[in-house]
Amino acid sequence: MAFNSFVFAVFLPLVIGLYWLMRRSTVAQNWMLLVASYVFYGWWDWRFLTLLFASTLVDHAVAIKIHGSHADQTPAGAKRRRALLSLSLITNLGMLGFFKYFNFFAGSMAALLASVGIEADPFYLDIVLPVGISFYSFQTLSYTIDVYRGEMPPAKTFRDFALYVAFFPQLVAGPIERAVALVPQIERARRFDRLRFTDGLHLIFWGLFKKIYVADNLAPFVNATFANSNASGFEVLLGIYGFAFQIYCDFSGYSDVARGCSKLMGFELMRNFAFPYVSVNPSDFWRRGHISLSTWLRDYLYVPLGGNRHGTWKTYRNLSLTMLLGGLWHGATWMFVIWGAYQGLLLVVHRLATHGRAAAASVKEAATTPAVLLWRVARVVVMFQFVCIGWLFFRAESVSQAGSMLARLLTWSGSTDIGLVMPLLTFVGPLVLVEALLGLARREALYHVDRVPGILRAAAYGVLFYLTAFHGAASQSFIYFQF
Repeated sequence: MAFNSFVFAVFLPLVIGLYWLMRRSTVAQNWMLLVASYVFYGWWDWRFLTLLFASTLVDHAVAIKIHGSHADQTPAGAKRRRALLSLSLITNLGMLGFFKYFNFFAGSMAALLASVGIEADPFYLDIVLPVGISFYSFQTLSYTIDVYRGEMPPAKTFRDFALYVAFFPQLVAGPIERAVALVPQIERARRFDRLRFTDGLHLIFWGLFKKIYVADNLAPFVNATFANSNASGFEVLLGIYGFAFQIYCDFSGYSDVARGCSKLMGFELMRNFAFPYVSVNPSDFWRRGHISLSTWLRDYLYVPLGGNRHGTWKTYRNLSLTMLLGGLWHGATWMFVIWGAYQGLLLVVHRLATHGRAAAASVKEAATTPAVLLWRVARVVVMFQFVCIGWLFFRAESVSQAGSMLARLLTWSGSTDIGLVMPLLTFVGPLVLVEALLGLARREALYHVDRVPGILRAAAYGVLFYLTAFHGAASQSFIYFQF
């Protein structure tokens, strides 16, 4: 069930209405939300529920056993906890690896053998990738690891933990919510808050605008550019820019709707995007974009690998490996691996270039003189170009296609038709205007609408509704559903 579907437009009001009718009983609310979440997820294919339920059962039991053994500080107790954690890792990563990566590794192994003269027909499985498996696998893993580390106790009941795993607003494409933040919200009573409810409606509306008007309208333009083997350098540039805003609005739009739906029920999910295209360097980009994934990779991969605690070169190794695996998390193709390697390279080069100058940089960022502001704008523009090169690798279907498009871009071959800029101006312009104003106002997110004068609020909603309703594209699947 997709957020931009008619079915969801019926589903959400029914769930919200039942939810608040049950406001006197948190237990009843949680049972109803759990059933609704399973219906939401099973709408794609009810068979997917078996994997979700299996992961939930294993991690619930493992967390309870780990927590119960914390009192035993003997080597045998520590060994028992490690074995239990390994069971959770094997279960979740095993399911993820089988359904998402089996065919990829089978094909890669056959190609490797062929390169050394050994012919082998790859064995492929005819399996469907369960929707959202990358997201809920990481979410349940973080829960088990946090209990193992002693950072939180297990959920009080299986029902509440199952709701944490299956909570429908963020189940399919995040944010990857931490149990330490969401489980306590599930366990305690929620009270209706008019301002929070209004903020939720606003976020839903803004998220659907980004998805339907911006992302889905840009999709045909981007698809045509990447399918055109004779596109000029100028067309390639615009196509990459178009995809940069398409994927941003597609994914951040989903996150906004997820946060908005949660607010309607009194829950707060983490912010997943903070204007990533105004980043001034690679580190800043990952602090602003896909925040739930970048912080997950930091806390559960980069830091356990050693982080920056064991010398310069090991730090670079850890950064590179983390981003490489982050790229592979997105999909089972070599293009995602290349994209991850590219992101790791950017982070390493940035760290090399700025090593020992962090204090000076922070002082410089704090200044507000015209020269400093101009320098910041220049850095934003340059960083956006590096981000877009990464999006070329992310969107291309093969290494040869990416290489061909990059060559045409760098040689600037072909004609320059200024008229091709119109799709970007038409569909990206309103987005940039709104987010630029919000950035200047230093707003944390796209709400606090009660502080805006009524006439301005009505005019803004009117324009956005008109664009969405009368100029929005036909419903398309969210890009991150494939991950």
